[in-house]
Amino acid sequence: MRSAVIASGSPVRRAMLFNAGLSVECLTSDVDETRLKSEARAANRSVEDVVTDLARAKACSVSQMRPDCIVIGADQILNIDGAWFDKPRTRDDIRSHIRALRGRTHHLVTAVVCVCDGEVLWQHHETASVIMRNVSNEFIDDYIDAEGESLLSTVRAYRLESRGVQLFEQIDGNYFTTLGLPLLPLLAFLR
Repeated sequence: MRSAVIASGSPVRRAMLFNAGLSVECLTSDVDETRLKSEARAANRSVEDVVTDLARAKACSVSQMRPDCIVIGADQILNIDGAWFDKPRTRDDIRSHIRALRGRTHHLVTAVVCVCDGEVLWQHHETASVIMRNVSNEFIDDYIDAEGESLLSTVRAYRLESRGVQLFEQIDGNYFTTLGLPLLPLLAFLR
């Protein structure tokens, strides 16, 4: 297999690939996600199309730096009743995110795109539906204190792979998809 690069700074995505036995270089792209999402919303594009476009844009951007490598781009949009969430910027944003999600079902739409020499080789998207328990404000504050700044690195504003699992009562869909990378289909493609 050619060398692989993931167009992401996500330590969770890097760990998933490493734990699956892949040695990948991690490079972040310079894609303006806010602009792309805004244009997509104005054009009334579906969440699935937008998340795939974002993953593709990231992979193509990094492919310019590593043209002979397979570049893996991935992205995730949290969607609840048509509202898309962005990564929180502050602890107050984290608190607002979790309060908006508690007691409700939200959808994690995740895409992965593989590119080589700027050409799309493969793409895939999946959705996982997650039901958050109706947790108290005190529980939320305790959770944020325990997890700290790491919650700023994910659109979910929670870390399902650690103590954040206690926020939930049900997950429908692939666990890896909830973490931001449809790993099983990706591994099948890479094999």
